[in-house]
Amino acid sequence: MSIKRTLILCLFLLARNFAWAQEMTYTVSPVLSDTPYYHIELACRGVSGDSLQFSIPDWTPGYYQLMDYAAAVRNVQAKDINGNTLLCKKTGKNSWWIYNTSAAPVINLQYDVRSTRLFVASNYLEADRGFISPAGMFMHLKGHIEQAVTLTVKPLNGWSVATGLRPVPDQQYTYIASDFDVLYDSPILMGKLETFPSFDVQGKPHHFIAYRPREFDRAAFMKDLQKIINTAADIIGDIPYDNYTFLGIGSGMGGIEHLNSTAVSFTGGNLNKPEEKIRTYNFLAHEYFHHYNVKRIRPIELGPFDYDHGSKTRLLWVSEGFTVYYEYMILCRAGFTTPDEVLRALQNNIHAYESKPGRLLQSAAGASYNTWSDGPFGAGDSSISYYEKGPVLGALMDLKIRHETRNKYSLDDVMRALYREYYQEKKRGFTEAEFRSVAERIAGVSLAECFDYANTVKTPDYKKYFGYAGLDVATKDGSFAITRRKSMNTLQESILKDWLP
Repeated sequence: MSIKRTLILCLFLLARNFAWAQEMTYTVSPVLSDTPYYHIELACRGVSGDSLQFSIPDWTPGYYQLMDYAAAVRNVQAKDINGNTLLCKKTGKNSWWIYNTSAAPVINLQYDVRSTRLFVASNYLEADRGFISPAGMFMHLKGHIEQAVTLTVKPLNGWSVATGLRPVPDQQYTYIASDFDVLYDSPILMGKLETFPSFDVQGKPHHFIAYRPREFDRAAFMKDLQKIINTAADIIGDIPYDNYTFLGIGSGMGGIEHLNSTAVSFTGGNLNKPEEKIRTYNFLAHEYFHHYNVKRIRPIELGPFDYDHGSKTRLLWVSEGFTVYYEYMILCRAGFTTPDEVLRALQNNIHAYESKPGRLLQSAAGASYNTWSDGPFGAGDSSISYYEKGPVLGALMDLKIRHETRNKYSLDDVMRALYREYYQEKKRGFTEAEFRSVAERIAGVSLAECFDYANTVKTPDYKKYFGYAGLDVATKDGSFAITRRKSMNTLQESILKDWLP
């Protein structure tokens, strides 16, 4: 084949793929009934072949449990461009085959999704509110996760729509995603919503949009949230998104992080109580810092995703556990909590972990890998939670690095190095060995003992590690207390001052 013909063929294939990428168009409409549901229409243009497999994910990234989204799918139908009905057959737990025997270039697929669970990993619809967890809503053509998607939302009268998806100019409630990974990572909130005053951090706009929030000082809240974002961004030194949106779904359960948004249970009513306000700020700091730690600073298993079976990793003690640790550090550095409150939080984590019989049977790495069956907080007496042991491991590693480098480096430097080397430069996640290599390079010494605490059931030497910051750890009646020593050396004073300013 001549060079000219080869070039023409390559351009044709590129153009065909590009055309395909522009022709996956969804329309979603809420339908109120005794059992509320969303009606989805998909126009899939540029298709080829006499049979096409469409699938809906079985889980959503950020929530490490199988969700069985397909169980909520109803009334799947397909027609060709002329309106002829095509045979549609469910052939697996979460897949449907469409038999396009006439080889029509356009397939119009439609189906309904029952939406009755108010949760950040589920779909929900009621009289004045709707929430879409996209992985549980939109089917993809098997093998074409990388294709671009256009989505139009048709809210009910008087509703508005909020999402991190990029809007299409001059087309209300129409959005575009570069691929299905982005679509599945962009929740949608609609209904009677309120938008709080926005703010910029490093020139990037940040929004908070909530469903019927209660009475509290919006301006003061957003000023505090800006301080939290500034503090978190200063840890990594870069903001990788163009804008960020907090979606307050109202009463409900949980929070899930996304690339440029987070969906959180939020009413605002507890912001008038000091302790509840700090708990809310910890929650928001946690979900926000996840856009670094797990979305971009991530184990290699967490992307590309296995939407059918789940993506198992042994490093959730880093992705989730360290994020708990950093929520403590962010609030302390921002001036919302005191060093003693951080120590009490770590005390509580130690006590929660040490009081579980599972600590003798399951490591933090094992809890990470088995969360798909055990759940994030463990199952019975045979497992533990990486949410409890993980932040303690983060503190121990941070103090070890500070001690070995005479307070020149810290865990912050490890996180920045991972962000730069793997997310920015290599554009992928890291392996367990690569994570350890970076941490030990920053520390300048072996961190074998720290990693033993993560990978085995060996009991951490709390006294030694907290001693690096001039702190004592005492146990009494099964509880733990972290206290300051009356006398410290110069290095201990320096570490404690910088660690907990």
